[in-house]
Amino acid sequence: MTIDDSRLIILASGSPRRRELLSMLGLPFEVIVSDSDESTPADWTPEMIVRGLALRKAEAVVPAAGERNAVIVGSDTIVVLDGKVLGKPVDKQDSKAMLELLQGRTHQVYTGVACIGLPEGTVSVEHRVTSVTMRTLREEEISAYIATGEPADKAGSYAIQGLGATLVEGIEGCYFNVVGLPLSLLGGMLAKYGISVL
Repeated sequence: MTIDDSRLIILASGSPRRRELLSMLGLPFEVIVSDSDESTPADWTPEMIVRGLALRKAEAVVPAAGERNAVIVGSDTIVVLDGKVLGKPVDKQDSKAMLELLQGRTHQVYTGVACIGLPEGTVSVEHRVTSVTMRTLREEEISAYIATGEPADKAGSYAIQGLGATLVEGIEGCYFNVVGLPLSLLGGMLAKYGISVL
């Protein structure tokens, strides 16, 4: 694959965490926030959800990207416990219920990544899974964590890169996958579009 230094990366996400992770690669990129529908059929598996939504987010910004020499990157992350998907909490009570479910248990974090090469329109979609074990929590710890506001917009009601790190006993797999963008996976995908990370 020929290296193409002129190719721009467009991140189809408003997530400050994904923006921060992508900036670690030291490559030029811009953000176009995707406003795609995130509803999915009830019978979709976790793999189908993250892959489908990552692609949907990337496709939603194609019109805004125009005819540029670029690669659009879309990503989606979900938390899964015993086959049940835990999305973002709707309120503090929902956060409490999720954290009570997760504490003392091992769950899986799925992140899908989709790349669309422009102007040619080539598409690639992958996903990664990381297992996360949360320690047993006291009720007052759960309440104190919710009071920080950190769980409010996070899948599974915790942020491993923030105070939520104190809730996690161990992980198996890619840490960045849990934050929301598996960099090793993305690096390999970008190479197919002529963008070299190293």
